[in-house]
Amino acid sequence: MSHLLRTERLSLRPCQMSDLDAMHQLWTEADVRRFLFDDRQITNEEAKSFIETSLISFARYSYGIWLFFDHQSDQVAGFSGLLHSLQSSPSLIFGTRPQLWGRGYAKEATLSVLRYIFDVLGLKKVEADVDEPNLASIRVLEALGMSRTQRAIVNERPLLYYEINTWRREATEKLPAT
Repeated sequence: MSHLLRTERLSLRPCQMSDLDAMHQLWTEADVRRFLFDDRQITNEEAKSFIETSLISFARYSYGIWLFFDHQSDQVAGFSGLLHSLQSSPSLIFGTRPQLWGRGYAKEATLSVLRYIFDVLGLKKVEADVDEPNLASIRVLEALGMSRTQRAIVNERPLLYYEINTWRREATEKLPAT
């Protein structure tokens, strides 16, 4: 099964170990790690472990972390995908290079991932959590049709939980086709 995805503006492919330097650089950018890693500077080894986990997930479940690229560039624009969980449904994760914010890339890439997850793999539910101050990511989740299910304080930070358990095309019809 091919894990390559394509949208009107973006190409998505599974994150590989050869992407370690690019991903470590992205994941340690201050504006990215602020919400993704609770503002903690992750090590190269932690980034490597994250990629290894994604590769295992693709082999077992046909999903993991995709990197996305603008068709005009070979530079990583961001990432989107799912983290596998033994306790609950897969958890959505995404991020975009700060210099590319505001272009709709996160929404477009994540829509492509969700279409693949629901339409090709047949998953029934996807979850997400987001720091309450992360308004841009909240807008992406809600534009994708995800519903807020709860609010909690985790590690002294307000966290919002979202899920989508019905693939609602009407929530995503305004987005570019894949």
